[in-house]
Amino acid sequence: MPKILFLCEHNSARSQMAEAYLNLLGKGRLTAESAGLEPGTLNPKVVKVLLEEGLDISGKKTVGVFDLFKEGKQYDAVIAVCSPAVSARCPLFPGRVLRRNWPFPDPSAFTGTETEIVAQIREVRDQIKEKVQEFVKEFEGNGLKIFLRSDSSCSK
Repeated sequence: MPKILFLCEHNSARSQMAEAYLNLLGKGRLTAESAGLEPGTLNPKVVKVLLEEGLDISGKKTVGVFDLFKEGKQYDAVIAVCSPAVSARCPLFPGRVLRRNWPFPDPSAFTGTETEIVAQIREVRDQIKEKVQEFVKEFEGNGLKIFLRSDSSCSK
C-alpha cells in the first residue's frame, strides 16, 4: 500500500489534518503519516474542528520529520502543506519519491476572537479535505503510476 508523508512546520495542525483525511478517504488503498520540522503541540482548535467531521486526533502526538528520516522510513510521496520556504528545509527521503507542496495558511498564526480563529481553521480544514480528495481521485484514476512521475519541483 502506498505510504504518504504530510509535512509542515510543527506537525500541530495542517499535516495532522491531511493525514487524518487521507487515512479516511484512502480507505485502505493509501496510508498516511505526518511530521514536522520542529514538532510542537497538537493545536486543540484543530482537534475541535476535525471532531466536527467525526475525526478524532486528540490522542495523536507530534512527530519530527528528521526522526522519521533517521529511522529509515520510506514513502511513495512526501507532501508539504506549509510554505515552499519551510518545505525546502525538509530532508529528501531515499528512492523515487513524488514530492508536492500544497501551501495552506498556518493556524498558529491566525488572529482574532476565538470564534474568528475557529472559522479560519475550518476554512483551512475544508481546503485540505478538498486537496486530499483530489489526490485520492488522481490515485484512483492512475493507480501506482501517480508515484512514477518525476515531480521533484514540489510545486503541484
